[in-house]
Amino acid sequence: MPESPLTVIPLGGLGEIGQNMLALEYEDDIVVVDAGILFPGEDTPGIDFAIPDITYLRENRDRVRAILITHGHEDHIGALPFVLAEIDVPVYSSRLAHGLISVKLRERGMIRDARLNVVEPHTRFRVGAFQVEFFRVCHSIPDAMGIAIESPLGMVIHTGDFKIDHTPIDSQPMDFIALSRLAGDGALLLLSDSTYAEVKGYTESEQVVAQALDRLIGEAPGRVMVATFASLISRVQQVVDSAVKYDRKVAVVGRSMANNVKMARKMGYLDAPDGVLVSTRDAARLPNERVVIMATGSQGEPTSALVRIANGEHRDVEVEAGDTVIISASPIPGNETLIAKTIDSLFMRGAQVYYSRVEMVHVHGHASQEELKMMLGLVRPRYFVPVHGEYRHLVAHASIARSMGVPASNTFVLTDGDVLQIDSSGADVVGSVPAGRLYVDGRMLWNMYSETLDERRRLSRNGVVAVLLCVDEVTGEALAEPAIVSSGFTDLDESQYLFGKTAKIALQSLETETRYAIDWDRVEARVAGAVSDFLYEQTRRRPTVLVAIERL
Repeated sequence: MPESPLTVIPLGGLGEIGQNMLALEYEDDIVVVDAGILFPGEDTPGIDFAIPDITYLRENRDRVRAILITHGHEDHIGALPFVLAEIDVPVYSSRLAHGLISVKLRERGMIRDARLNVVEPHTRFRVGAFQVEFFRVCHSIPDAMGIAIESPLGMVIHTGDFKIDHTPIDSQPMDFIALSRLAGDGALLLLSDSTYAEVKGYTESEQVVAQALDRLIGEAPGRVMVATFASLISRVQQVVDSAVKYDRKVAVVGRSMANNVKMARKMGYLDAPDGVLVSTRDAARLPNERVVIMATGSQGEPTSALVRIANGEHRDVEVEAGDTVIISASPIPGNETLIAKTIDSLFMRGAQVYYSRVEMVHVHGHASQEELKMMLGLVRPRYFVPVHGEYRHLVAHASIARSMGVPASNTFVLTDGDVLQIDSSGADVVGSVPAGRLYVDGRMLWNMYSETLDERRRLSRNGVVAVLLCVDEVTGEALAEPAIVSSGFTDLDESQYLFGKTAKIALQSLETETRYAIDWDRVEARVAGAVSDFLYEQTRRRPTVLVAIERL
């Protein structure tokens, strides 16, 4: 038995839904599985998405040998442009994931410098001290893979996102034979998807969604809009099949989805007869009953196509009475309110809206409890680490593993940054490394403790009040009544009385000593503090107070 330990370090995806990333380390070699994003919630105003903190990988970049990708969803590939900008390392993925990654890197002008490799299932290759082999699993996207990573201490099985679907859209069922061969008499370690570990029974097949979509599109009296993830090519195929059946044309709205559809069709993952896919301009010339529009925005993202359509802000598409809108996705935890607002806006504009709570227009792509048991029974791991899920999902999955015979001492519920070491004598959590998330806002990148993000949260909760003063530069005395302007703090009727008193507080707090040069920064701070305290006393809310002093 080798003396060096195998080290497991989750850097994202344990304790949250998204930003999946995990490192396996043996001596001088590190391999990374996935590099995904986390979709923003209501507590991150203005943020595009979050990515894992890769401080540990950056500090050990000379030992990182490869990034292995399980499938092409954003929460598994979305952080790659940021990771590859700092760590020059080869990326291995299935063909469809390779195409989606290429689209993403091309949008950022990085495709020429990337070392992207397509891996077919059952093709073994070496990465440092590890032997790697991909095997097929079922998920809500074609070409989803589990990864077998043979270390000097034994076999590690990473399931990726999976469910057991006997009638998948792409006709590629889960490869039980390969998984059984790879696990042998029992794997050293199983890292398994926990997203739906709380759900009893089995997950429905994607065919259920195909039937629901076909019925709704067939019955729709007018135009149909379908919102889903940009990378959910199998859903696009289902919509295209129904559109052909009912003599409709399909227009794709949203740059990311349009690019992905173009790539998938070119690579053979999307079968769309000539003339079915049309531009939004051509679709506008057709009768509504002959049009299907596919758009991004199934999670209520503020800048997505569906949300802009729902708010009447989209340049090319406007909701009309009689439209049918299908939201083909389940809410990611934290996005429920955003999605509800979008649905309400669509109803208010006269659309009939179908979503997962009222129609079977989406089934999740993750294994429920009985499928998780099947995976544990097939792999028979010595050690078990639940991955991909919020903390309660990990705990539920650990409980399932114990019920399947994995000793409690060999089951580890980790969080991002934990360091698990496995050696010949056993396994234990021995410490932690820097982990967490970085927030992406346009071209800006902020850490979890950003003062700017904290300020945005305060503004979103309590609003802002601006105090505008005109004073004598020598004496510091006010030359006019202060002007008080607010946003998101109080309505007009309340503000007229409240801000009249606020102006008096601002005047009283002006420093008027002239024996020494006036410290204007101190004056601004004094006015801001006095106004903030007064407004809190009056309203029990503390807005952000901005003070601007014009000196004449």
